[in-house]
Amino acid sequence: MSASPVVAIAYHSGFGHTAVVAEAVRAGAADAGATVHLIKVDEITEAQWELLDSADAIVFGSPTYMGTASGAFHVFAEASSKRWFTRAWQDKIAAGFTNSASKSGDKLHTLQYFQTLAAQQGMHWVNLGLFPGWNSSTGSENDLNRLGFFSGAAAQTNADEGPEAVHKADIATAEHLGRRVTETTRAFTAGRAAVAA
Repeated sequence: MSASPVVAIAYHSGFGHTAVVAEAVRAGAADAGATVHLIKVDEITEAQWELLDSADAIVFGSPTYMGTASGAFHVFAEASSKRWFTRAWQDKIAAGFTNSASKSGDKLHTLQYFQTLAAQQGMHWVNLGLFPGWNSSTGSENDLNRLGFFSGAAAQTNADEGPEAVHKADIATAEHLGRRVTETTRAFTAGRAAVAA
């Protein structure tokens, strides 16, 4: 197996629910052989910016508030313009995840916001790569991708419950995303090395 891909998870969590999803992405990526850095964007240090710069992949995560990523994530995204000027994240792998209280909750808009951010940085987006679950009479809320998102991992947690209530199927879906990002990054970096040789 080729060298361990380095995956950074740059996320914000307002009340702890999105942190649970971030941890699931981390677990999936690590299970697939990645070296993983969890970075809270509202507490980011210069050393952590450098970890993002040296990572092979960056996974963006945020709760969906009022139809988009949180204000704290937007502050981080604006600050990443310094990386845009130098193309520091050009050709890295990118992916994303989000959580909201409603089944839809306009989470797709947050994932599309992450996709646009990644595109501006010249990154390559990795989708979820799963069929939708829970959309037939034989389906279940315990299916992978139970909410039927394709762009990234989406989770739903009731507004009156804490982080311990993040749905187990959503955790498993986020773990799948972490594995998929790692496997894609490994193939991409091996291919780049082969072309260079």
